[in-house]
Amino acid sequence: MRWRWLSQIDDIELGRSATGRMVFPSESPFFEDHFPGFPVVPGVLLLEAMAQLSGKLIGYTVRKNRGDWPFPILSMANNVKFRKFVRPGELAQFETKILELRDESSIVAVKTRVDGKVVAQAEEVFVFNAVPLATQEEGDRLEQLERAELARLWPGYPGD
Repeated sequence: MRWRWLSQIDDIELGRSATGRMVFPSESPFFEDHFPGFPVVPGVLLLEAMAQLSGKLIGYTVRKNRGDWPFPILSMANNVKFRKFVRPGELAQFETKILELRDESSIVAVKTRVDGKVVAQAEEVFVFNAVPLATQEEGDRLEQLERAELARLWPGYPGD
């Protein structure tokens, strides 16, 4: 993935929750325009970071439960709230909890914390496998990519 807004997964509790983190470096180009003289992380990037963590939780859970690796796609974000700015260099800690997991969709509750305080939260809805992959080779490639990304992000990844 070219746009990575998650630097580490701290923990995944299969079928339940995950935590992760990111420090947005001050040299990130988006800080030049958002905002000059008062740089803050755009809220949409916080939503995407929480979605990336949620996607890994959903993907790994589905893989372990039914054997295939889905491709979770963020479909909706409901009840989005931004409570405080996230500044360059601050440690943003992300949390996701599965509220519902169905055959082709999932709903999660997500939060971002800085210094232990909630700075953003939402309910995110994901869809997956709505259109099956065309070939087994595509499925194998997706699984290889997802395994490699989990291994890169999650020090505790068991490699299964």
